[in-house]
Amino acid sequence: MATTADQLMAPGLTTPPTQSVLATMAATTAAGTNGDTSTKERQQEQQVDQNNKSTSPKPNAMPSLKIAKMMPNNSNKEKRVYKIVLTGGPCGGKTTGQSRLCTFFENLGWKVFRVPETATVLLSGGVKFSDLTEKEAYKFQENLIRTMVQIENTYFELGVSSTRNCLIICDRGVMDASAYISKDKWEKMMAANKWNPVEMRDNRYNQILHLVSAANGAEDFYSTEDHACRSEGVDLARELDYKSAAAWVGHPYFDVIDNSTNFEAKMNRMIESVCQKLGIDIGDRLQATSRKLKYLVAVLPPDSEFPPFQDFDVVHHYLQSAGPKVQARLRKRGQKNHWSYIHTQRRPNVHGQARIEVKTQLTHRDYMNLLAQRDDAHFTIYKKRRCFLINNQYFQLDIYKEPGHPRCKGLVLLETYSSLTGDALKNCMPKFLNIVKEVTGDPDYSMFNLSLKEDWSTTKKFCRTATHGKQLEAEEVKKPKQQYHPYDETSD
Repeated sequence: MATTADQLMAPGLTTPPTQSVLATMAATTAAGTNGDTSTKERQQEQQVDQNNKSTSPKPNAMPSLKIAKMMPNNSNKEKRVYKIVLTGGPCGGKTTGQSRLCTFFENLGWKVFRVPETATVLLSGGVKFSDLTEKEAYKFQENLIRTMVQIENTYFELGVSSTRNCLIICDRGVMDASAYISKDKWEKMMAANKWNPVEMRDNRYNQILHLVSAANGAEDFYSTEDHACRSEGVDLARELDYKSAAAWVGHPYFDVIDNSTNFEAKMNRMIESVCQKLGIDIGDRLQATSRKLKYLVAVLPPDSEFPPFQDFDVVHHYLQSAGPKVQARLRKRGQKNHWSYIHTQRRPNVHGQARIEVKTQLTHRDYMNLLAQRDDAHFTIYKKRRCFLINNQYFQLDIYKEPGHPRCKGLVLLETYSSLTGDALKNCMPKFLNIVKEVTGDPDYSMFNLSLKEDWSTTKKFCRTATHGKQLEAEEVKKPKQQYHPYDETSD
């Protein structure tokens, strides 16, 4: 049974391009899947840039590439297929979480599929992992992944053929197997099967939700009584919880749902997280409290001071938009010449509803085609992104690289999402980083503004947010009203 990287790869938000777009894109994408992908893509991007100088499309000349949009008032009719993984240590709430998500999205009119946990299916047949020899355990994990891939693909295909928006909930995903095997054996297994982490971890699923085990922060509620295949004590459960979280470090949309609240609020935070990523406005329905936080870091410390981390090369391109109230950008993110591609579109508040932001996973062809709409008013942004987990909090550290505007030289920004405040938040922050100040909502640290080619003192494109302090709001009252840009952005 073949389970190559291509077989493991599955599109993100399923909105296939039209035949005319595929024909157009074919002319710009001659690179194959072998060789130095990074070099080939850089050459292709340079070619697109040269073409732009003579035939740059107008902002409203959007090709017929269908980008999934989630507009207010249910105006969007593009079907979406959204694949999430519920992971975490024993007794974290995965079973209940599946049920809650299923009920919530079915009430919205979505079709929901629940993919069973492959390990439970196999272990319930009489297999006891602790009784296996080292060789048997290795082969068991390899076959478990192969089986999981086939089971998931069955549901993924059903999602594509569904006539409704479809949510697919996976009870654990392929990377969870790495928590139960040594790093050397895992890398050997990946090499033997031609798997790579970008395809298995980043491209296969749209979002990862790690439900922290009750053994970590809610010990009084930890129990193994209701699970036939669960026998871990608190200490082992805590260790497995950490390992399962570490397995997913690096995924671009990885959310840790901890035990800082009661269980009901924990389930609401989980649903809220999915709705936020999908761009579904839920108002105060789930009492949303999680927010994005951004911090300026003085200097990058040595690698040895970090917990286990994953590094990625990240490239951002801002695109021409159809109007001042819409923002669009492309992101290319990868490791070892394996890449994932995201299109982000942002629209302003409508009738008091939250700003809509839709992220759509692209193929390489779609990405190359959309590069033709690159906005010449912005530099391309190059970063090294370091992802790590500490104190049950997921962090992304963006280290800006050249070429770029001099204002970006040496810039290091730390980002996380949290509902914590005060000392609780302070205690979760990485102690090994020299954090200068919080810059959440500060327009001077907006990626949109940082990428502008013009000087901030003279450009009319500089964006100011309405969230950056009362002093800024007072200054804005005195100034002529500037062109609105939907910027209070995530770094994607």
